[in-house]
Amino acid sequence: MSAVRIGLIGAGRIGAAHAETLARRVHGADLVAVADPRPGVAAALAESLGARGETSAEAVIGADDVDAVVIAASSTAHTALVVAAAQAGKHVFCEKPAGMTLAEIDQGLAATAAAGVVFQVGFNRRFARDFRAAHEAIADGTIGSVRMMRSLTRDPGDGPADPGAVPPWTIFTQTLIHDFDTLNWLNPGARAVDVLATADALVAPDFKASGLLDSAVVVIRYDNGAIATAEASFAAAYGYDVRGEVLGSAGMVTAGDGASSSMRLHVASGRLAGTARGDVELLGDAYAAELAEFVAAVQEGRAPYVTGADARAALAIAQACIASMRSDARVEVDKGLPA
Repeated sequence: MSAVRIGLIGAGRIGAAHAETLARRVHGADLVAVADPRPGVAAALAESLGARGETSAEAVIGADDVDAVVIAASSTAHTALVVAAAQAGKHVFCEKPAGMTLAEIDQGLAATAAAGVVFQVGFNRRFARDFRAAHEAIADGTIGSVRMMRSLTRDPGDGPADPGAVPPWTIFTQTLIHDFDTLNWLNPGARAVDVLATADALVAPDFKASGLLDSAVVVIRYDNGAIATAEASFAAAYGYDVRGEVLGSAGMVTAGDGASSSMRLHVASGRLAGTARGDVELLGDAYAAELAEFVAAVQEGRAPYVTGADARAALAIAQACIASMRSDARVEVDKGLPA
């Protein structure tokens, strides 16, 4: 099969990591262009990877030598970029969230469907080996029927460098969105019915009055009776921590422990394990696998493993969490895709 010519939009931390992955780790991908509005940023990254730099997304989306775009720009720009790329006939990989509201995601779904292009969203845990093995054990019935579930995300370090710059509801729409998708995925065929969310500013309490929420726990009930909890914190001193657990009628499966390797050091002070200090370090292989899946879906003309509908289902839970916080009550999750 011919290589898929890819243009990357957004050369920030994740964008730069995706660019390196596409150029060096994904078979069948040809990174041809990188766009970022900041002067010199795209050019510097692109030159190091044998691609060209652009200062506008339009230059990439409209390029004749681009088959597909990978969107790693600011979240608020995702929907407009997805729609523009689809209308230009480009296949689309979009970092989460695929939109800031359900209506925005519906716009992206409609545009990509009308154009007949591949639309994949970046939920990397589905491609992490341990999480994927856990999913397989659940799907094949090894642990019986799903009863209790747990997913958590704890960001490394002492918290945001500038807590006042964190947009409202980020903990639900940007951080826990991964956990919501993970829980949906680890409960195959079930739909989230309602949520009860609680959150506070425990890491940077001085910014609570301005709307910061940096610690949260969400209880989700599913239509198959399963009860799930999703937990997030913006500060874990020991490193980046991503974990999942599912208790079934015949057993339990867990995934993720934050360790950077399987080595354990046993010394007088105790048993020590090195931990990952960032998402790219911990989930580098998963990032490569999700981009490889996108390329394969484009080459084979099929739907990707993670779709826009999956992104919508996760954001529906996030939106219900916001409503739950505002009402201090349990809130029903959006019923799903509109007719």
